Amino acid sequence: MKSIQLICRSLAILGIALGSSLVNAQAFPDRPITLVVPNPPGGLVDTSARLLSEPLTRVIGQPVIVDNKPGASGNTAYQYVAKAKPDGYTLLISYSGYHVGNPSLMDKLPWDPIKDFSPVALLTVSTNVIAVHPSVPVNTLKEFIAYAKANPGKLNYASQGNGSVSHIGTEIFKQNTGVDIVHVPYKGSGPAVQDVLAGQVQLFITTPPSVMQHVQSGKLKGLAVTGKNRHPGMPNVPTTAEAGLPSFQLESWVALYAPAGTPAPVITKLTDSVKKSLALPEVKERSDAAGVELRYLTPAQMDVLLKKELPYWDKAIKSANIKLD
Repeated sequence: MKSIQLICRSLAILGIALGSSLVNAQAFPDRPITLVVPNPPGGLVDTSARLLSEPLTRVIGQPVIVDNKPGASGNTAYQYVAKAKPDGYTLLISYSGYHVGNPSLMDKLPWDPIKDFSPVALLTVSTNVIAVHPSVPVNTLKEFIAYAKANPGKLNYASQGNGSVSHIGTEIFKQNTGVDIVHVPYKGSGPAVQDVLAGQVQLFITTPPSVMQHVQSGKLKGLAVTGKNRHPGMPNVPTTAEAGLPSFQLESWVALYAPAGTPAPVITKLTDSVKKSLALPEVKERSDAAGVELRYLTPAQMDVLLKKELPYWDKAIKSANIKLD
């Protein structure tokens, strides 16, 4: 008899808990939502967060605040969100370079890319452009590959730093083509671009906003963009597939994640609201001006993408023996 009473009591408590959780999820949101950004203001990740915050505020009916928490190669923000209460009010603006790169670059990562986060939606994607200094006597990607092979070890390439997407991406380019070019790391895209413009380094594979104006002015040659489509700001620059290297594609993505354990109804409310926000015409205009592509994916699609990219980047990083300083 006592055991039956105990079971009934436990079921009643469970029912109250589930009922309370459901009520809370249905009421979501009833206060401001914070988007935690692992980068300082400016750049692809912060830009993506700010593209979303204003329209999402209107769609979801509560203020959506951008909170920049840079540091430790993104780990400061990731660890902060991983430990946050899973109620949908503290969300992560995740960058592919951190989410799929850090697990292979760092031995003791303070967060798990899959177990600690629940995907909400893909927000933006940025292609990369293969840019070279005009002193390199080539005009096409095929010509550059042939020239680099004829001059092994004589050409340099810039990156935004060890372990950055530009570093890993160029190593993948080397693995795809068999060229021997030397890595020169910089602290950010600004100084890297300056040395490419000066001819100190010959090649830079980076996101369009960093070099687009220089390609347009002729100060740099754009040999190819590494996405599926040509970039609207550089319509004359072919894709890598059009340039004869379909095996090499490199896109940087930005996605929205919640702490693991966030209730499914809250995730659904968030992803539906994000989809509506990204579909607004003014958001498309702002993203085009910023040089990034809006690309919504559902939580299930994001899960597939992440599980595909983690082993791909792990293989590339280990093959190139890339290590953080």
